[in-house]
Amino acid sequence: MNEPERWKKIVEILNKRQFATVKDLTEILDSSPATVRRDIAKLHETGRVRKVFGGIALAGGAAPEHTPAKPFEANRLIHIDKKEAIAAEAEKLCQDGDSIIVLGGTSCFLFARRLAGRGIKICTNSMPLAACLFEQSACHLTVVGGELHREPGILYSPDTPAPGFYASRLFIGAQGINGSGLLESHPGVVRAVNALQEQADEVVVLADSSKFAIKARHISLPLSRISTLITDAGITDEDADMLRGAGIDVVIAPTPAPDE
Repeated sequence: MNEPERWKKIVEILNKRQFATVKDLTEILDSSPATVRRDIAKLHETGRVRKVFGGIALAGGAAPEHTPAKPFEANRLIHIDKKEAIAAEAEKLCQDGDSIIVLGGTSCFLFARRLAGRGIKICTNSMPLAACLFEQSACHLTVVGGELHREPGILYSPDTPAPGFYASRLFIGAQGINGSGLLESHPGVVRAVNALQEQADEVVVLADSSKFAIKARHISLPLSRISTLITDAGITDEDADMLRGAGIDVVIAPTPAPDE
């Protein structure tokens, strides 16, 4: 496949998927990582695509019916101010001595990192969070076993039993949210959520307002399982009413102004 053919194929892929990693393109194009990176750099210069954390995205264009999940690293700096504000509100729900489960995702990562110096027991399936807490805290940490799924950064294997860890609250993010519940593209994430939500009394969702515009294929949790959802002021009245109609306590995290 020559360069023009690869470029055409890359744009076709992004029209369908909106985001792709170098590994994705290497496999699809049957090209070396070096060749793919050169193609990405040249396409970026033309303005047809843009380089983002973890891969490449289409410059503009309509979103596909289902949006693929971005890797953990690609999400770390997206809507960071809103996620930090949501994490601060979530911290208020925790008291020293609590036992909580914190699942994968960047909002949950930012939240749990705030608990590093507190006397709280944390169970997680997030490899980035486990590594962070190992390095930066002395909290009681339980890590769920299983294979590492690198893009979402979680540990999960279907034959690994759930840990003997029971929590007052499970904190969870979501790729998308609609009237059916929390949405995810990665089936491993869905199965991991289903297993661990059985270990907690309440479920608290940490989700910035952009999540309500994202579609994904799988329902990880129905709205009926959620007690509280913490988001930002960008949530629409329609989405807030949908959540409250399902019996969910909606908490709006104040986001600091840029000059504050």
